[in-house]
Amino acid sequence: MKILFVADPLESFKIYKDTTFSMMREAQKRGHQIVACEMTDVRWQQGEAVSAQVREIHLTGEPTAWFTETGTGRAALKDFDAVVMRKDPPFDSEYFYATHLLSQAEREGAKVFNSPAALRNHPEKLAILEFPQFIAPTLVTRNEADIRAFHASHGDIILKPLDGMGGMGIFKVGADGLNLGAIIETLNRDGQQTVMVQKFLPGIAQGDKRVLLIGGKPVPFCLARIPQGGEVRGNLAAGGKGVAQPISARDREIAEALGPILFARGLMLVGLDIIGDSL
Repeated sequence: MKILFVADPLESFKIYKDTTFSMMREAQKRGHQIVACEMTDVRWQQGEAVSAQVREIHLTGEPTAWFTETGTGRAALKDFDAVVMRKDPPFDSEYFYATHLLSQAEREGAKVFNSPAALRNHPEKLAILEFPQFIAPTLVTRNEADIRAFHASHGDIILKPLDGMGGMGIFKVGADGLNLGAIIETLNRDGQQTVMVQKFLPGIAQGDKRVLLIGGKPVPFCLARIPQGGEVRGNLAAGGKGVAQPISARDREIAEALGPILFARGLMLVGLDIIGDSL
């Protein structure tokens, strides 16, 4: 098959931890042709199908010069056997527009994974609100008074922007409330930016577990991302240490509850982040 990966710039990949690279490597191993583009390469023009300026690549197996470019050109997305959307968040307006272009490609016959409509409807941070039985105490608001009341109720809390990734913009505030005002100002921007606030989970010391769902079913092993050096963020991008381990009974319970629901909506490949017993 000829597979197009819509991803971040290839030159920015950190292949020791990049899932998209692992997918490309496995696809090439199975004899498939690997093609890549960025969202900036995708266009629709009246009278034409959605297309992209693409790079055909071959993975070398080397740790630094990990690919060679074997060809370039413009190609319609519907002409690929599969289009795999792997662009990292933030879930901003450009990401939103990208999913609409990919939806148009679907209407033209492209096979896009995950479903662009499902990606639009399941932003990373807010998707958990549908499953309150599995999450820690959580608040989503633009109101400073709400944030302060939540802190007064729960003590140690975590504040995070809704459009971040890799641990960016995440703050912990202790029961003493030190720097809470400054953090609210930074994230909330005088009430202009919605913020997620959650009760701090001490289980982060054992890792923020990434549990994968493929076709609605959990992979039996997960990656626990363990904070290092006094950090509260386990994200690899924030210096966390990755440890592969079997999923727990609770991990499986959450995954088996969510998997069929998300798969039915067109989410074939999903990563669940679980700390302790909470999604």
